[in-house]
Amino acid sequence: MQEILDELERRREVARKGGGERRIEAQHKKGKLTARERIDLLLDEGSFEEFDMFVAHRCTDFSMEKDRPAGDGVVTGWGTINGRLVYVFSQDFTVFGGSLSETHAQKICKIMDMAMQNGAPVIGLNDSGGARIQEGVASLAGYAEVFQRNILASGVIPQISVIMGPCAGGAVYSPAMTDFIFMVKDTSYMFVTGPDVVKTVTNEEVTAEELGGAATHTKKSSVADGAFENDVEALLEIRRLFDFLPLNNRAKVPVRPFFDDPERLEPSLNTLIPDSPNQPYDMKELVLKVADEGDFYEIQKDFAGNIITGFIRLEGRTVGVVANQPMVLAGVLDIDSSRKAARFVRFCDAFEIPILTFVDVPGFLPGTAQEYGGVIKHGAKLLFAYGEATVPKVTVITRKAYGGAYDVMASKHLRGDFNYAWPTAEIAVMGAKGAVEILYRRELEDAEKIASRTADYEKRFANPFVAAERGFIDEVIMPESTRKRVCRAFASLRNKSLQNPWKKHDNIPL
Repeated sequence: MQEILDELERRREVARKGGGERRIEAQHKKGKLTARERIDLLLDEGSFEEFDMFVAHRCTDFSMEKDRPAGDGVVTGWGTINGRLVYVFSQDFTVFGGSLSETHAQKICKIMDMAMQNGAPVIGLNDSGGARIQEGVASLAGYAEVFQRNILASGVIPQISVIMGPCAGGAVYSPAMTDFIFMVKDTSYMFVTGPDVVKTVTNEEVTAEELGGAATHTKKSSVADGAFENDVEALLEIRRLFDFLPLNNRAKVPVRPFFDDPERLEPSLNTLIPDSPNQPYDMKELVLKVADEGDFYEIQKDFAGNIITGFIRLEGRTVGVVANQPMVLAGVLDIDSSRKAARFVRFCDAFEIPILTFVDVPGFLPGTAQEYGGVIKHGAKLLFAYGEATVPKVTVITRKAYGGAYDVMASKHLRGDFNYAWPTAEIAVMGAKGAVEILYRRELEDAEKIASRTADYEKRFANPFVAAERGFIDEVIMPESTRKRVCRAFASLRNKSLQNPWKKHDNIPL
C-alpha cells in the first residue's frame, strides 16, 4: 500500500513541476510567477482543489507522443477568495508555451461548466502562445468550445481575465468576451496578429509592446480595464475586485462590515463647485467622500478620463458609480466615454448591482471626428444601457446637465428612481450664452442687451428648480448631505422589482 501512496506522491510532484526546473527558472527571470504560484497568491491559503492534474495530450503527430507532461499546460480547479467560491484556470507557460491543445481546452471547459452549474465566478490567468500548431484544427475546435462557454456564461456569472504573458490569435477572443480584462505591465500583451505578420501584410514596423502591450490596451483601445506593475500586485487587486462582485446573477451583492456612518455629513462638499461655471473640479473627490471608508475600485482608469466608472460600497453593499469628470474635456460625453460607461452600466444591471450616477455634463463633444466616428450610435449605447437597466438607479446632478446628455445620464425619464440635484445644478437645453445667441440673434450687435438677456436666462434656467417644479428632480439637496441621502435612497430600493417586456434579447446599437 505504501508503494502505491509513494507512487501517487511522485506523480503529483512531477505534475507540479510543469515544464521542469529550467523552464520555471526562465519564467522567474522574466519577472513572472508560475501558474501554481499565481493560484496560491490569488486564492485563500490551502483552499485550492485541483482537477485533472494528470491529464495529458493525445497528439501523435510531429513525435508529440514522446513528450506528454501531466496537466498539459493548464492548472484548473476551484477554491475561495475571502471565503467565497471561485473557479480558476491558470495557463502554464513552462509547458509548450502554455499553448492550447484539445485536452487543455477540455480542462478549461470542465471548470467553466461547473462554475455555471454552481453559480460561481471564473477567473482565467492567461499566459499562452495561442493554439498548439501540432494539433491543427483540434486546438482551434478547443478554442471554439471555450468561446461558446464564455458566451453562455455572460451575464450569468462574473468572468475575469488576467493577461499575464503573451496572448495572441484566437487566445485573445476568450478574454475579450469576459467581463473584465487586466494586464501586467511589460510582461503581457494581446493582439490578433503579431508584429511579424503586421510587417509582412502592411509593411508597418511595430514592437509587441507597441502593438498590444498594457499601455496600448488601457489607454488607446480600451480592450483592458486596468494594468498592474507585476504579477503579485495584479493578483492582490483581483482579490480586491472579487470582493465587490456577486457570485452570480441571482445572488445579492456581497455585504461587508462597515465602520462609516451612513448619516455622515461632508461640509467640504458645499464648496466643491467653483464660483466660475467654466472652472473644473475633481469629481473623484465627491465619489471618495460618499463611499464607505473612501474605498473606490476604479475601472478603465486610463481610458476616456472624461467619465469615471467603478465600484464603491454604501452601508457595506456594492454600488456601481458612473460620474462625469470636469477635469477632462469638461466632462463631455463622446464616443469613448459613452462606450466605456455603457458597458459598465450593462454589467451592473446584469448582476443586480445598483447604479449611482453623478452628473456634470455640458453635452456631447462636437466635431467631424466624432460625427464620422459614429457618436450618434455610440452615445445611444449609453442611453440604451441606462434605459434598459432595472436595478436601483440614483442620480445626483452637481452642476451642468445640458441637452441630450441630461437625458442620457440616468435622468428621471429613463426610469431613474431617485433624482437629486445640488443647488448649483443647471438643467437646460444649453448654456445661457449659446441659448441667448440663438433666441435673440437680431440683438447680437447690442452687447448691453445681450448681457441683460443672458442674465435673465441664467436667472430663469441656471438652477435646478424648473426641473424640480415638473417633478423631474425629486429633491434639491445640500451637497454636504449627499452620502446620507444616497444611502437612504438605496436602502429604500433594496426590494425594488421592475421587469422589462419579454424578449429573446434586445438589439442594442452596437
